[in-house]
Amino acid sequence: MKTDFTRNLGYSTLSPEQFEKIHFATMDILEQIGVNVFSDEALRLLHEAGARVSGNRAFIPEPLVKSALQSAPGSIHVRDRSGRRAMTLENGRSYYGTGSDTPNVYDVETREFRKAVRQDVCNAAKLCDALKNIDFVMSMGLVSDALDKSYLHQFEAMLLNTEKPIVCTAGNLSDMQKIYEMACIAVGGEDKFRERKFVILYDEPSSPLQHTAEAVDKLLYCAEKEIPVIYVPAVMLGATGPVTPAGSIAQANAETLSGLVIHQLKRKGAPLIAGGGAPPLDMRTMVCSYGAPERDLTCTSLVALAHYYDLPCFTTAGCSDAQVFDQQAGLEMGFNLLISGLAGGNLIHNVGYLGIGMTASLEAIALCNDGIGMVRRLLRGVEVSDESLALDVVEEVGPGGNFIAEDHTFEHFKDTLLVPELLNRMDYVNWRNSGGLSFDERANRRVKETLANHKVKELPADAVAKIKAVLS
Repeated sequence: MKTDFTRNLGYSTLSPEQFEKIHFATMDILEQIGVNVFSDEALRLLHEAGARVSGNRAFIPEPLVKSALQSAPGSIHVRDRSGRRAMTLENGRSYYGTGSDTPNVYDVETREFRKAVRQDVCNAAKLCDALKNIDFVMSMGLVSDALDKSYLHQFEAMLLNTEKPIVCTAGNLSDMQKIYEMACIAVGGEDKFRERKFVILYDEPSSPLQHTAEAVDKLLYCAEKEIPVIYVPAVMLGATGPVTPAGSIAQANAETLSGLVIHQLKRKGAPLIAGGGAPPLDMRTMVCSYGAPERDLTCTSLVALAHYYDLPCFTTAGCSDAQVFDQQAGLEMGFNLLISGLAGGNLIHNVGYLGIGMTASLEAIALCNDGIGMVRRLLRGVEVSDESLALDVVEEVGPGGNFIAEDHTFEHFKDTLLVPELLNRMDYVNWRNSGGLSFDERANRRVKETLANHKVKELPADAVAKIKAVLS
């Protein structure tokens, strides 16, 4: 490990001693239980490095884990499509973005539930391009009108409808190769992409303790090309992992670290992002809960482990089990947006998920945009300086006075007070006179206005034609 438990890990419900026990349990899993690896190249790399391999089972000694942790970068710089530095993934910095691959959406015009299509991915990317507190984009839809090439159409839709960094998914190595080709076209070639990486792949092992051929193929390709890759499990408490959070955290950690070893054996220093979560299986409904506090417990614990290992981390927030955009959605989204920010997650995705990750809502993204602004204002804290203490202003106004007309108020209110875009702060009379719209109605109006009026910086026409040719 590059760090120790004495540093500030952000919010966590576990003590340093408990994290150490989880680390030791992780090493026991890797050394004594092992992981299944369904990739000949990965098994060869592990065997040659000193791991014991029996069939598809690999037993990974702690020195290999330590070596991988030493070579993996603790900071990853991500640019946007135009080459501007957009995110620095390291301890102390948090960025929020949407989720991916929802089969369903709520139509912003009809307000009806339906299957997602390519235009929904375009709309989500365009909306996120306009919202100031959304830092990166995932697809928010599986393209049902092109399911045979859904991942490619999702990437192309995002690429053409936002300048912001993209976190993509890919079904297999062929998908990833074509996504990389499109990304390189967009920035003017492979050399330019290496200089200004704006694409991150989301990849994952299969719990419990398995690395599929498809997942490892993508992992090795990203290592070779030095494409930042998120390699995190989605363990379910009581289903694909122990029902006790500590057990699933240790298992999830073993899955990520064994993936990291494979990744670093392919190319030392290639960028990988750890983290993940372990939501519970609700034993009444057999549904994986995105709004449960146990999900937040495991997510914050895995964030803290990533801090401990000095790895950038990926976690979730802005998501809900609610099937519609209602009070439950607002409660759950607000809570997990805050807890993930307090924990210090770097890439915080799933903003706008409803229905346990099965349904996308553009109105929910608009809600979370305001929620993220509130979290960031809270985390910014209170500035204490001679200027902010303002004793001279207090003296001038004196007892019984008023600060509204003071120059100090005019000079500082914009950078001190958060002004939300959608939250109501009017009294009842003014709210009624302005139309008396509910938050849901205001969010829907904001989304439709943005889709109608926001202009995304376009790629050159020849680049667009080449990108579309990749899809043919």
